[in-house]
Order: sequence, then structure tokens, then C-alpha cells
Amino acid sequence: MAEVQGSLSALAAGEAVCTRCPLYEHATQAVPGEGPSGARVMMVGEQPGNDEDLAGRPFVGPAGRVLDSAIRDAGLDRRLIFVTNAVKHFKFEPRGKRRLHKRPNAYEIERCRWWLDQERTIIKPEIVVALGATAAHSILGRVVTIAKMRGKILASEAGSVLVTIHPSYVLRIEDEADKAETYRGFVEDLRLCARLLAA
Repeated sequence: MAEVQGSLSALAAGEAVCTRCPLYEHATQAVPGEGPSGARVMMVGEQPGNDEDLAGRPFVGPAGRVLDSAIRDAGLDRRLIFVTNAVKHFKFEPRGKRRLHKRPNAYEIERCRWWLDQERTIIKPEIVVALGATAAHSILGRVVTIAKMRGKILASEAGSVLVTIHPSYVLRIEDEADKAETYRGFVEDLRLCARLLAA
């Protein structure tokens, strides 16, 4: 068992040498959370993607650009938000020269929750935003259906939790009208954060 860390830099150093599950064997590096240690909002995604795995930073790829835009449109400031993932290593399937995303399983989520819990302990956010089903599973400790849970603030051991879609979901929609509507709904979910913070 790795030692409990007291700072984000120590936590990142611990994550860099993590072998709690097999995902470290093929990933380029662990991707720690990023943002201010006193952030009032913590946003949790599923796992690093290809771009994040190579850069060593969360939400720097296409899904990150959707998230940045939605944060801005919701009246929030990305610089004041701590962004991280439920799983710290990229899980993928090689397909030629490409690396295709594979969803983490329950064991991998459970093994990595130890790091997420430490991030929450250090940050002490007022609101935790679960971006997608994997993040919601990690934060709430159970499998949840996004359609049933999204758009409301839930009370949990983690504090106030808002469940919404992962920004990559917006990218996968081909119909432009559907894409725009889904994006608007995502922004509306994030506006709940802004309203809660202003209350």
C-alpha cells in the first residue's frame, strides 16, 4: 500500500510510480489532477485519453476543449477548478498506429479510487462534478445511470456531487442539431455549479 500523501505534488509523485492495477504497464505515464489546492469545484472524468497520456496533463485533447468551452459558457473559471480523472492511466487497445480508448473495469476503478479520495481530502471541494458513468461510479461507490442522476445535486460521503455527461459524449454525436442540444444540456448542468457557488 502506498503511503498517504499530504500535498498535490507528493500525490503526483506517488501516482507516477503506482502499480496498484496493471494499467501502468502500457500507459506512457500517470496523469495527475491539475488545478488549485483550494478549488471549490472538482471535476472528475473517466481516464486520460491519448493526448493526456502523452502530455501528462488532464483534459488537454478534444474532450478537454469541449469541457473548457462548457465551463466558460456556464459562467465558471477553469483556472479555479481542479480537474482530474477516476483512473490515472490510459487504458487502450492498439489498432494499427492508433490507440483506441477502452473503458476501465470495476477493479481498475476501485484500485484507483484510493488516489481520487486523497485528491478530495487535499482539495476539500464544495462540489464534485462526475463527468460520466465511470467518474460517478468512482465517486459514489456504485454503478449509476447518467440519465437518471444528471442535473441535480446529490448528497454523498464525497459531499455535494453533480452527475453529468462526459464531454467526449458530445464529440461522438454526428448530427449537428443533436450535438448542439446535448452541448446546451451539458452547459446547463454545469450552471448548477455556478448557482450553488453563488448561493
